[in-house]
Parts: sequence; structure tokens; C-alpha cells
Amino acid sequence: MSYSDNRRRGGLSRLARAVRSFPGRAGWVAGLVAVGLLASTSLARVEPGNVGIRVNNIAGGVSPDSLGVGWYLAPPGTHIYEYPVFTRTYTWTANPTEQSPIDESFSFQDKNGLSLSADVAVSYHVDPARAAILFQRYRTDMDQIIAGPLRNAIRNAIVERAAQLGVEQIYGDHKAELIQTAQKRVEAFFAPVGLQVEQVYWAGNIVVPKQVLAQINAKIANEQAALAAQANVATAKADAEARVAKAKGDAQAIQVEAEAIRTNPEIVKMRAVEKWDGKLPTYSGSGPLPFLGVK
Repeated sequence: MSYSDNRRRGGLSRLARAVRSFPGRAGWVAGLVAVGLLASTSLARVEPGNVGIRVNNIAGGVSPDSLGVGWYLAPPGTHIYEYPVFTRTYTWTANPTEQSPIDESFSFQDKNGLSLSADVAVSYHVDPARAAILFQRYRTDMDQIIAGPLRNAIRNAIVERAAQLGVEQIYGDHKAELIQTAQKRVEAFFAPVGLQVEQVYWAGNIVVPKQVLAQINAKIANEQAALAAQANVATAKADAEARVAKAKGDAQAIQVEAEAIRTNPEIVKMRAVEKWDGKLPTYSGSGPLPFLGVK
């Protein structure tokens, strides 16, 4: 028998003794008060955004139908568990000022056994049609499911995938893939029992030992410098090729023009006429005025 059942039963016993001690009208009043208290202690409310699961702790039965928002009879020996049908989020973090005063961050290792850790968050809700299945599987409330089965499933999925990757991959290009892989595995595990895992994600940076992080950052810097150098070489090569191509083009143009002049000398006169501004040149001295003859 639960503590609440004992408390209700003890209160009713005291009220019954009080009713017997008051004759007449006082006894009726006390009786009405007793009935009111009995009714109040036999009711339970399912809050908005939740569904309820009625459990008979005496007979051990679980109602297959979930309860919507409202008040329900919950006589002694009966308990109504509430599961959220709206999205809720929980973060396992090392920060003692957030969800828990203790360090709840996840620890795992890379393929070389290097220890890493990270804050991880999950968004979830319960399928109303399968809420009874969820209770029958774990026999506890939502907070305990989050702290136990769900946390363990996410941690195991991360540990399993991280053990296949090196620290540079986990900290770098496989960081998103690692958490996405864990999410898919956890989704598939809990969906049949009605717990819908919407998202699993990193709630902060992956914590890497300082000396390893320094090495990773140095390598990244070197790689970026090498890429920049390659880009500069490619740019210089492209510029040189462009100049060579221009020079070849200019040389070919000059060769074509020279050949044209050789075969047709009148082109020189035509060019001079095209450039003449209509003014006669200033000339001093004796002799004929130099000018182009045009036919």
C-alpha cells in the first residue's frame, strides 16, 4: 500500500471517529465533510498537454485507453501517470545551473581510446495512442524514463559510433554525422512503444583534451595555409597563362597586319588618311611640302 493510500485511509478513520462523537445535526455535518474529503482524495487531474494512464496498484491492471485532459476518479490503490503529448526538451549538461546540479554530460571515446565528453539534448513527445504501451514497458513516469532508458539509449548510440572514428573526425567533419546516426538508432528503438524522439543534438562543443585540441587547431591552420598557397599558385599560373595568350595573340595580329601591308602597300596610306585631322603639317625649309598622295 502506498504512502498516499495510508494517508487517505488514516484521515477517513479520524473523520469516522469524529462523526460518531457528535450526535444529531453535528454528526450529519461531519458526515458530509467526510464524504467531501473522500471525494477530493479520490480525484486526479490530467493537465493540458498530457495524457493519463490509469493504473490499479492493487489488482495490477493498466488501462489500455489513455485519458484526455480533465478530472478522473482515482480511488485508493489507483494512480494516474501523465505523459506529455507536446514537445519537451531535456539537456544533459555539465553546467550545474541548468537541468541538474550534477554533471550529466555524456562521456565517450574515439577509436584510439581518447576520452571525450559533450552536452547532449533531446526533444521528444509521447504518442497518445501508445502511451499505455510505454507505461507497460517501463512502469514509471516520464522523468524516470528520460533519466534512465532514454539517456542510456542515446549514450550507447553515441559510444558505438564514436568508437569507429578518430578524434579529428569527431571534432571535425563527422561531428554532425555522429549525432545524426545516434538519433536514427534511438528513434527506431523507441517508436514502437510510443516515445517519439524528434531530435538529438549537441548542446555545446565536444570537449577534447587541451593538448589534443591544440594539435587539431595547429593542423587546421596549416591546412588552411596550404590551401591559400595553392590558391595563390593557381592565380599566378592563370595570370601568366593569360599574359602568354595575350602575347601570342598580339604577335599573330602583328604578323597578319605585316603580311597585309607587304602584299598591299596602299594600306599604309589608308591608315594615315584615317588618322589625319584635316590640318596641314607645319613645315619650314625649302623643298616640296610632304604629304600623302591620294588617288
